[in-house]
Amino acid sequence: MPRHPFFALMPLSATVLMGAQSAMAADHDHAAGHAHAHDAHGTHEPHESRASSPLALSAALTLEGIYQSRVSGAEAVPAGFAGGHDEAGGHAHDHAGHNHGLEDGFNLGHSELALRGETALFEGVAMVALDEDDIHLEEAYLATRALPQGLRLKAGRFLSAIGHVNGRHPHEWNFVERPLVNEYLFGDHGLREEGVQLSWSPSPRTTLGTEWLQGDGQRFSRFDEGGREEQDSGPRLVTVYAKQRAELGEGQTLHYGASAGINRQYARFDGHGDHAHSVEGDSWFAGLDARYQHRSGRHAGQGDWSLGAEYFYTERDLAEWVEHHHAWERHDDFTERQDGAYVEAIYGIAPQWELGLRGEALGLTNEIVHGHPSELEKADTSYRHSGQATWRFRDHAFLRAQVSHEDFAGEDESWVAMLQFNATFGGHAGHAH
Repeated sequence: MPRHPFFALMPLSATVLMGAQSAMAADHDHAAGHAHAHDAHGTHEPHESRASSPLALSAALTLEGIYQSRVSGAEAVPAGFAGGHDEAGGHAHDHAGHNHGLEDGFNLGHSELALRGETALFEGVAMVALDEDDIHLEEAYLATRALPQGLRLKAGRFLSAIGHVNGRHPHEWNFVERPLVNEYLFGDHGLREEGVQLSWSPSPRTTLGTEWLQGDGQRFSRFDEGGREEQDSGPRLVTVYAKQRAELGEGQTLHYGASAGINRQYARFDGHGDHAHSVEGDSWFAGLDARYQHRSGRHAGQGDWSLGAEYFYTERDLAEWVEHHHAWERHDDFTERQDGAYVEAIYGIAPQWELGLRGEALGLTNEIVHGHPSELEKADTSYRHSGQATWRFRDHAFLRAQVSHEDFAGEDESWVAMLQFNATFGGHAGHAH
């Protein structure tokens, strides 16, 4: 792929956007009548009408740029989360580390092209991520829009619906960076897998769901080749979640939920030339999230405020195997435990202006396997505190300034300043409703 992927996608983007304009103009009345059909229960149409309904196509292009200045300290990984079998010895695998960090100076950030096709029965979404050195398919799924009794089925590659932030794309976050707990427990992109999702909304305020996923991701669903075990066929990861919305009064809403998941095959391999180590087993997680929103009713968000928090805990039940002369020998059994949380508050100080504060803790419980000799050790907690000011100068476009203080266990304290520009052109195709 070329280093600047936008040039490769410009003809495709122009064609799709022009086609989408024509399709939306021709089908405007139809599309307007079917927005979020899975939330409007009890609507029935003749089968012939549904099957022959026209296609509505929409597209959106999100562009992002980030300027970073690390004022002090160096980029580091929180203690206990390097990902290798022997963290202290520096054997962490690259794919599990924090290798996507921003460089000092200008960065392209995370941009994406989102396409969405919609009929009365189905919707199809494809989201292509445009990073500085790569183009990759971030999400691609088909979802139903007309199942009875509040049921909805989704199949393909998608962001899991666990928690609050996991299912949201970077331009929907309140801060430049993904929360530490989401990144270091589930991966650089959060929990994103191929599989199926079945959700049930018995009322507009309640959603229950489960996901059956392949289990080929990072961190929680990690599986390194080279160990004693061969990877089983999928699905290997199952999640469940529950979400609730409560109206507390005029302009006041509380969203809260719980989620959990189990991965039946986890493996972390570490080779040393004359011998190798592999810790293998299964893992599970559980999490809670809550978010209170107060809408003042004043112009352009002035006086609005919100308070949100998430907590996740994970355990890995592992057996250690050591290889000598192509023969594996079982040694000890371990249970690794890790967790993390964040709390954030956002306040609209003026029309189109907001201030935000976020505090994060990673590894409040932090028990991991270290090698030579292998034993379960406790690592200290890492912290990050961030403040931001955001100017939302038009719909779906903002300029954000952020300062973060990193206090990672075992590392020097660090200060980082960032300036983020983000703009979306077109409808929010494919975004979570």
